[in-house]
Amino acid sequence: MIRLETDLHSKSEDERLAEMERLAGLLDSRWRIPGTPIRFGIDAVAGLIPGIGDAATGIVSAYLLYRAARMGVPRTTLAAMGGNVLLDVVFGAIPLLGSVFDVFFKANNRNIRLLQRHLERQARSEK
Repeated sequence: MIRLETDLHSKSEDERLAEMERLAGLLDSRWRIPGTPIRFGIDAVAGLIPGIGDAATGIVSAYLLYRAARMGVPRTTLAAMGGNVLLDVVFGAIPLLGSVFDVFFKANNRNIRLLQRHLERQARSEK
C-alpha cells in the first residue's frame, strides 16, 4: 500500500526501505516462470497494455525515486536511478520486446540495490 507523505516521517529508515523493497519486488520479480529461475513482475505484465502499462509502472518507479530522494540519496545516485527508470520506460514501451526487456532489466530492483549501497556507505561513514 502506498502511504501518504506524512507517514514517511513516522517510520524508521529500515521500515521505509522494506516498503520500497516490497514495491520494487512486486514490480520486477513477484512471480517465477515455472521450471526456470526467471522472475517477472507487474512491470512486464503491464507493459503488454499498449500506451498505459509502461506509463503507469513508470509513475510507480518515479515514486520510488522520490522516496529515495526524501531519504537523502545523493544526486549522482538519484541520476543513476533515474537513468534506470528512463531506460525501463523507453525500452519497455516497445510492443512485446519491451516486456521481455522488463523481465531481464528490472530497473526497480537495480534502484533498490543502489539505494542499499548508499545507505551502507552512509552507515559506515557514521561509525
